[in-house]
Amino acid sequence: MRTGEISAIVTTVRRGQRYTEANRALAARTAQQLGIPNVPRGSDSLEELRAAYGVDAVLVARRGLLTAVTSEGELFFHPGMAHLRIKNLLLGHGDHLVSALGLTEGMHVLDGTLGTGADAIVESFAVGERGTVTALEANPLIAAVIADGLAHATGDNYEMHAAMRRISVHHADALSFLRDAKDRSVDVVYFDPMFRRPLHESAGMNALRTLADMRALTEETIAEACRVARRRVVMKERQGSKEFERLGFTRITGGKYSRIAYGVMEL
Repeated sequence: MRTGEISAIVTTVRRGQRYTEANRALAARTAQQLGIPNVPRGSDSLEELRAAYGVDAVLVARRGLLTAVTSEGELFFHPGMAHLRIKNLLLGHGDHLVSALGLTEGMHVLDGTLGTGADAIVESFAVGERGTVTALEANPLIAAVIADGLAHATGDNYEMHAAMRRISVHHADALSFLRDAKDRSVDVVYFDPMFRRPLHESAGMNALRTLADMRALTEETIAEACRVARRRVVMKERQGSKEFERLGFTRITGGKYSRIAYGVMEL
């Protein structure tokens, strides 16, 4: 069954492998939300299920959370370095993304590329309870896995836990969402498009790349972002990327020795 450009089914772990009613309910709820088959697990392996149904991915409800299993690896919610970045912010050490976005308490952020959700967590912490983070994800499977994790996984500390819960995730194409948004309706818009060459290899990142929208940002998307944002539009890319110049980012910031940089448009 296809959802967008990705074919998928949803199932649970085998009975006896921490099979719980909560996992069964999560699988059923996910199948209904995404409009994909909810398949009884039986004794089949996930690879056998993927082959039998001719799908690209199998969503598995395990330990109360979703995992997307692809031929390239497994994608599941993990906050990555977000907990360390929040600890650094609590200690007053700062964060390059927070600085690039110019985030302060109470601001409203539109994150056009949710991905693993780590940046959105840091954004949510930085803007606090009075602020908002709306995160968009073009792929419905990534959106389902990460939104479920943000809503139900446990944070390393209260600040991180609360920041995760405040993020509003939407399965949406960024350009389409921006076209429908009102002028100056958020403070900042942020993009982290998938790098053409990964900075590092891992099963999780390989699975993300398999599912992710690999299209480059367009000039129209940036123009719409500039209309919708009140203060800044920011894009993350590799240091020295020609995408900054192509899309009109002339101010580049970030860590001196970092392999990534942020292009900033002041509005």
